[in-house]
Amino acid sequence: MRRWAAALIAIVLVAAGVFVWFFTRLNPSGTFALARTDFAALPGWKGSDVVRTQAAFRRSCSAILRMPPDREMGGSGYAGTAGDWRSACVSLPKSSDRLAARTWFESAFTPFAVRTDWAREALFTGYYEPEIQASRSRHASYQTPIYGPPPDLAIADLGLFRKELAGVRIYGHVVGAHFVPFPPRGEIDATGLGGAPVLLYANDPVSVFFLHIQGSGRARLDDGSMLRLAYAGQNGRPYTPIGRVLIGKGDLDRAHMSMQAIRAWLSGHPAEARAVMESDESYVFLREAPIGDAGLGSPGTEGVPLTPEASIAVDPSLHALGVPMYVVSEIPPVGMHGRPAPFEALAIAQDTGGAIKGPARADIFWGFGPRAESIAGGMKSGGSLYVLIPKALAARIGPRFEAGQSNG
Repeated sequence: MRRWAAALIAIVLVAAGVFVWFFTRLNPSGTFALARTDFAALPGWKGSDVVRTQAAFRRSCSAILRMPPDREMGGSGYAGTAGDWRSACVSLPKSSDRLAARTWFESAFTPFAVRTDWAREALFTGYYEPEIQASRSRHASYQTPIYGPPPDLAIADLGLFRKELAGVRIYGHVVGAHFVPFPPRGEIDATGLGGAPVLLYANDPVSVFFLHIQGSGRARLDDGSMLRLAYAGQNGRPYTPIGRVLIGKGDLDRAHMSMQAIRAWLSGHPAEARAVMESDESYVFLREAPIGDAGLGSPGTEGVPLTPEASIAVDPSLHALGVPMYVVSEIPPVGMHGRPAPFEALAIAQDTGGAIKGPARADIFWGFGPRAESIAGGMKSGGSLYVLIPKALAARIGPRFEAGQSNG
């Protein structure tokens, strides 16, 4: 047992060092500044509805208030400690009035614009909870297994070793004295994953692939019942966007890339679809959960249920979970005659994603259903990103983060 533990600790420490070196030496997206501004300068703030965001923040506060006061919030450090957020969490009112909710945020926080020196705009994408058709038994068209986590799945939280990596996790298992990833997607598809429980069998491998990409979803069983499939870990392999693969092969055009275009290509090329999907080595393990509040999503990385249009995924090496962030962007057209529409909303950083890297980058959670799928699948929009920091903490932010004054 001692040898196992020592090997695991050594490997995780080496991995942590590699991550630190990568972000500080190779990855320019790790450098950014915060420009102090005010709420009047936030586009659309005066007309925004932050009531649901207030409820989402309350769920994050339930996690923050359980943390020791001196625990670092994580990210790059600007969010301070859990104790710096206690006053905001304790004073958080319950309100269904839009003006009262906005007024409270204005009284408790100072907004800062996220600035980088290489990108003029932030980049926003979307995700949602897909629905798949599944069965508890393997029969007829229900042939694609949905795996729960293997019994030897190990999760290393690198933030325990390097505070600047708070929220960054790696997955794998111990083989002998080595901490290694599980097999890639192609091998799991071909031979299964011994020891991992099969939760359900789906009737469409493409739907299961997109379930993995989204990280959670809902399954409608062949007996008519429905349940949640929540994220429970992954195989430790790198995520590769297959849209990039299809563009590289010349099968899809970058200008018209969307989730819907990828799904249509996979459906139209069944002989090639499996190889393309398996170019993404990452494989997600899931767990069953009751639907609960059907208006909310499954828990994100922070461990609290996601709120449609009020929860976002961010890069945890740069931004702390639980932090309010104001998004200024646009929604892609919905339906045949739809037009792009502005999206200006306050959201809470409650999740992470393999493709979400960099300070001016966020993935907006849109919820469940056809509208959510349509928006999430087509969203790749520029815009601006702001972070809200408790006033007392904001007063202490130093030159390491602050880039002077901003008018938005």
